[in-house]
Amino acid sequence: MNVITPPADAAAVFAAQGAAARAASHVLARLPAEVKAEGLRAAASAIRRHAGAILAANATDLAATTDRPAAFIDRLTLTPARVEAMARGVDEVAALPDPVGAVQAEWTRPNGLVIRRVATPLGVVGMIFESRPNVTADAGAICVKSGNAVILRGGSESLASARAIHAAMAEGFAEAGLPEASVQVAPTADRAFVAAMLAGGGVLDVIIPRGGKSLVERVQAEARVPVLAHAEGRCHTYVDRAADIAKARAIVVNAKLRRTGVCGSTETLLVDRAVAATHLPLIIADLAAAGCAFRADAASRAICPDLPAATEADFDTEWLDAVLSVAVVDGVAGAVSHILRHGSEHTDAIITEDAAAAEAFLAGIDSAIGVVNASTQFADGGEFGFGAEIGIATGRLHARGPVGPAQLTTFRYHVLGSGQIRP
Repeated sequence: MNVITPPADAAAVFAAQGAAARAASHVLARLPAEVKAEGLRAAASAIRRHAGAILAANATDLAATTDRPAAFIDRLTLTPARVEAMARGVDEVAALPDPVGAVQAEWTRPNGLVIRRVATPLGVVGMIFESRPNVTADAGAICVKSGNAVILRGGSESLASARAIHAAMAEGFAEAGLPEASVQVAPTADRAFVAAMLAGGGVLDVIIPRGGKSLVERVQAEARVPVLAHAEGRCHTYVDRAADIAKARAIVVNAKLRRTGVCGSTETLLVDRAVAATHLPLIIADLAAAGCAFRADAASRAICPDLPAATEADFDTEWLDAVLSVAVVDGVAGAVSHILRHGSEHTDAIITEDAAAAEAFLAGIDSAIGVVNASTQFADGGEFGFGAEIGIATGRLHARGPVGPAQLTTFRYHVLGSGQIRP
């Protein structure tokens, strides 16, 4: 394993931020729920108040970004509506039940001891993300709500935007008396700072990568702290023989094209062989009319001859663009087999009016999110009622699916006695 040792200056800056974050985390973990909520409401108000400065900073980032795919530019771009959505998300996080201190379970032993499992913050979170400036607000809000301090390192393309969003949130936190170091942004886009974070054992309690495959793989390979991974979104939508075709047509277009650059965008369409001859041409026509391109297997091209041929690698591709892989499969079993072979355990959907088929599909896939008769683009913390999200966790340990405040807690035990001694 090739572990990069960061230069001393980056390591020193990170260590200073880490020490401040640790001190802040001790305060946050013990703050009353209403104090944290007030700090988040003040941060949301500050984002709205400084929307002009945030948009100006984003314009600077966009002007400096060239030769990038349209989906990347879409992820980087802020608009007045997106700034308002960001502020609204912070408000929604503020309104959520506070997870810290929640009693997850309680039982009494035969000797009278009462044992409680109680939610507690993770501590100090490190997050490395690419292009999406709104992650600054989402991650900051979720971490503060769950009593964690966070150090954020965004991509160089979004650095000005992230700083402007952070400055607004920090102003709101200060108004409410929250620790200044509750949320910190890396002062540089130098990759040496990333190396310092990855070597941050003893400073960070968990590190969260949110970005492309190469970023996630690097973090998983080099990190000296636990990783809460957000993998590729190779999402599938399967149209079953018992699908309502009108419902299927609307869902598939939305699942693919609502926003092609989000991780919940459907990247592969699977159609049951039993209805492919009737359903596939209609769905393809809808998508093509909306500007979608295709990569199709032989069975699909036998029905729609104008479709370009797919390679095996196409079914392992997260397009993040208006491109869709297409395959014909043999029922639920065939769909599940394809997803297990090519999916990323992110989000996969079935469209069917057959409850047994839906249950078989949900039981067969290993995905963090299974969807029935709805768009895969609902793979989003806000749509789950979390207000916002840090990402969609696809690992097997600690958390899966949208990561909101409750998912950034661990637990400890309280043992309540009345004089018991162990024989």
